[in-house]
Amino acid sequence: MRLYSVIIPVYNRPGELDDLLASLCGQSYIRFEVIVVEDGSTVPARTIVERYRERLDIRYLAIDNSGPGIARNRGAELARGEYLLILDSDVIVPPAWLERIDESLEREPVDAFGGPDRAHVSFTPTQKAIDYSMTSFFTTGGIRGGKRKLDKFYPRSFNMGIKREVYRELGGFSGMRYGEDIDFSLRIVEAGYRTRLFPSAWVYHKRRTSLARFFHQVRHSGEARVLLNRKHPGSLKAVHCLPSLFVLATCLMLLGAFICPYALVPLAVYVCLLFADALARNRFDPRIGFLAVVASFTQLFGYGTGFLCALFRYF
Repeated sequence: MRLYSVIIPVYNRPGELDDLLASLCGQSYIRFEVIVVEDGSTVPARTIVERYRERLDIRYLAIDNSGPGIARNRGAELARGEYLLILDSDVIVPPAWLERIDESLEREPVDAFGGPDRAHVSFTPTQKAIDYSMTSFFTTGGIRGGKRKLDKFYPRSFNMGIKREVYRELGGFSGMRYGEDIDFSLRIVEAGYRTRLFPSAWVYHKRRTSLARFFHQVRHSGEARVLLNRKHPGSLKAVHCLPSLFVLATCLMLLGAFICPYALVPLAVYVCLLFADALARNRFDPRIGFLAVVASFTQLFGYGTGFLCALFRYF
């Protein structure tokens, strides 16, 4: 049996880390270690980690605040596993998560991989709405974690796996505060290593707990995409520009409505599609349907404005 090393950077999220560690205790595949790296938190998680000393092969490392990428690198230095499994502290793993990874690697040996994410039934309506906006066909989130393009997949740090030797050969994550996981994935692919999406190895992803924090997060993601293209020329694709085009089109429709109210028809149709689709995916809960519309606009406007601001700033 392979030994896996689960690396979890954490910053001021002890409660969420508790939920993640509890879910790791229920894994059907048991040969793994856990390395928690406290990234300069003002609300430390050491006491949470201590609760799991008897239930998990777990180690705890506290460092000065350096960003998630550097925290993962410090954890990787301590890892003994053949594969490093990178998780964000705001996820929960189902009982068969690690078993599905191991089975997938038996069928499709690769150097790096990732899995999709879902919303747990216990998540708040806001968290479920944010999950919808990040995974829906009707938003750019629809390109993340789907079942198309299994090969040449670009893993994300909320649910990523990589051979330890490959991680070290590439030098791990960069010191970027935002977009560091995309940067690492691009370097993995550019170096010629094999990557793949494992659809069955999904996790529950809480993401942000408020729309304001979500906007802040996706705005930084939009800015990071422009910076990533400077670092990796040609990595910017048409789909990355869609949120910015949506922002511009929405502004034009709102201005046009002063002349002709029918200018808002496309926007109204889009809102109805979002609402209906979110209802169908969430047991016809109208709260989530409404919040999903707001979350989708938050995602598109946050990412789109961040992208545009970075575009004007650096070009």
